[in-house]
Amino acid sequence: MFHLFLICYFFCLHGALLGATKPNIIYLICDDLGYGDVQCLNPENGKIPTPHVDRLASEGMTFTDAHSGSSVCTPTRYGVMTGRYSWRTELQSGVVQGFAPCLISRDRPTVATFLTKNGYHTAIIGKWHLNFRYLDPISGDEYARSQYRSPPVGAKIPDGPIHRGFDFFHGFHHARNMEAVIVNDQVVKHEDPIRMLPRLTRESVKYIESRKDKKKPFFLYLPLGSPHTPILPTKKWQGKSGLGAYGDFVMETDHVMGEIRKVLKATDQDRNTLVIFTSDNGCSKAAGIPELAKKGHKVSAHLRGSKADLWDGGHRIPFIVKWPGKVKEGSQSEELICLTDLYATVADILSVDSPKNSCEDSVSFLPALYGEQIMSSRKGVIHHSISGHFAYRMDNWKLLLAKASGGWSSPKENQVKSGALPAQLYDMSKDIEEQKNLFSEKSSIVQELLSHLKEDVESGRSTNGPKSGNDVEDIVLWKSEKKKSLK
Repeated sequence: MFHLFLICYFFCLHGALLGATKPNIIYLICDDLGYGDVQCLNPENGKIPTPHVDRLASEGMTFTDAHSGSSVCTPTRYGVMTGRYSWRTELQSGVVQGFAPCLISRDRPTVATFLTKNGYHTAIIGKWHLNFRYLDPISGDEYARSQYRSPPVGAKIPDGPIHRGFDFFHGFHHARNMEAVIVNDQVVKHEDPIRMLPRLTRESVKYIESRKDKKKPFFLYLPLGSPHTPILPTKKWQGKSGLGAYGDFVMETDHVMGEIRKVLKATDQDRNTLVIFTSDNGCSKAAGIPELAKKGHKVSAHLRGSKADLWDGGHRIPFIVKWPGKVKEGSQSEELICLTDLYATVADILSVDSPKNSCEDSVSFLPALYGEQIMSSRKGVIHHSISGHFAYRMDNWKLLLAKASGGWSSPKENQVKSGALPAQLYDMSKDIEEQKNLFSEKSSIVQELLSHLKEDVESGRSTNGPKSGNDVEDIVLWKSEKKKSLK
């Protein structure tokens, strides 16, 4: 009789788990928002008011050691969508410019394809920046970037977000052709780029409202184009910060988070929605970093460097999670995570295995949301700069295969004096500002980290699983030394 009871209990419990309500997921990723631009993360030297993001942090969990997959736009977005580092593709440095085939191959699973197959309605409202082509709607001929600054109205897109798993797309490709407004697979109009952020806000609110009382949960990927250049706060926000256009634009970006929170509450969807707020990399020099510093605002807080760099100011980013009833309010996690980890995390939330040919560099941070330690086969996180320089972070140690910033900050690689050390090693637990280079003193640690980095590159993955392949044969690790391969 007791055994019968246990069997019945098991099946009831199993059924309850299967029938449990899947959470809505909103993933809001800012563009070039520095770690120090969120006031609650930088209370001493953050002078830009961010009340809505601060409120989100008070209602959820703040990760203090979260990193983007790269210190620039495109590579990070590839990692978010695929759970794979972008340098495994043909994109070894820099960003894409549009008018070219999508960087995500048609047969590669994405977070969107995974969630769609598992009962979600999926939408992207915002910036894609992973390339797609534009075709003449009548002839089918491909428009060339050399002929068009922005694609013509009516241009068709054969390999955009709705061909990579999303049910709905409303947004633009990237900053240089932001005036081209795209809906699903077609350019529908041209308008002043200053109107883009209000448009994305309005469309996001509309989308969330439309999902009320729907049987399917939703995944809203909301990659904003702000506060990236062009720095264009609308009239309502101009002069609000007292710190110039960039400060105003950050405040308007914060307002988007406020509107999302408001509509979730108004539609009674707040309690079953997982909200993640983050950024794709550090703050850009276009923000006027020295001028902001003179006014007391440090865009990277206590971190060295900014966008494009290997130093943490280039890729340590705000990462705040709210999930009512799951995540402890006002909590904090020091777990080391990467934006490639979204894919494995949502799979873990749904208790569904991710496809075999996916998530090569993705680790679930779900345990951290419950206040537990992340148990991972991934030994460390790989950082990557705009020029393709590599760094490897494991526990408290960070190895940079660069003589200097590896990016835009001074000193740049070509500014380093002859005879400088070939790499940098920092103990991040004691030297988070990356000032004391221990490369010469800790040779055994250097070799250990370098060995792990090489293994992760050669294996085609940094997590356990069958050996995978990179899309290019030769990945150069020592960019400053101009070596031909990782060997």
